[in-house]
Amino acid sequence: MVKVGLTGGIGAGKSEVSRLLSSYGAVLVDADRIAREVVEPGTPGLAAVVAEFGEGVLTAEGALDRPKLGGIVFADPERLRALNAIVHPLVRDRSAALEQAAGPDAVVVHDVPLLAENGLAPLYDLVVVVDAAPETQLDRLVRLRGMTEEDARSRMAAQATREQRLAVADVVIDNDGPLEALEPRVRQVWEQLRQKIVKN
Repeated sequence: MVKVGLTGGIGAGKSEVSRLLSSYGAVLVDADRIAREVVEPGTPGLAAVVAEFGEGVLTAEGALDRPKLGGIVFADPERLRALNAIVHPLVRDRSAALEQAAGPDAVVVHDVPLLAENGLAPLYDLVVVVDAAPETQLDRLVRLRGMTEEDARSRMAAQATREQRLAVADVVIDNDGPLEALEPRVRQVWEQLRQKIVKN
């Protein structure tokens, strides 16, 4: 098994890279998706979030109101730390279970947005960083995701810097260009990962 940590700043294209790797046969462990699952209605995770942040972070249906919670935590590093202290251990345990279920010949790709921020690089055999210039990220967030420039900049500022991410990278996938330029590069990285399995 090869354990890969995949990360990249918001708007860099990490989701597209993880989708491509998954389509080639990687076992994908998506931290964002798991982070949503562990706070679904009826979970101990959601109960802990409500205990910390109050009923105001729930929708009328009793689900987590992500935009409301995001507005609280992205503006306040202390509150963000409190949220992470609840969610991260739950995500870590679920990720470990999914990894255990993969076979010995698997390339397991952990899609981890906050890999650099949380010092998680040592957990993986290899760290792949999807990289794009900050102006490219900003353009994609505003143009493709409909964020305001102010919101996009604050989301970017809440993450590690580009330099911090590149410092933990074993492999960098440059995604400043068009989508069609990305696929051959990701395919190349996949071949490298398969080679590692063969060597092991």
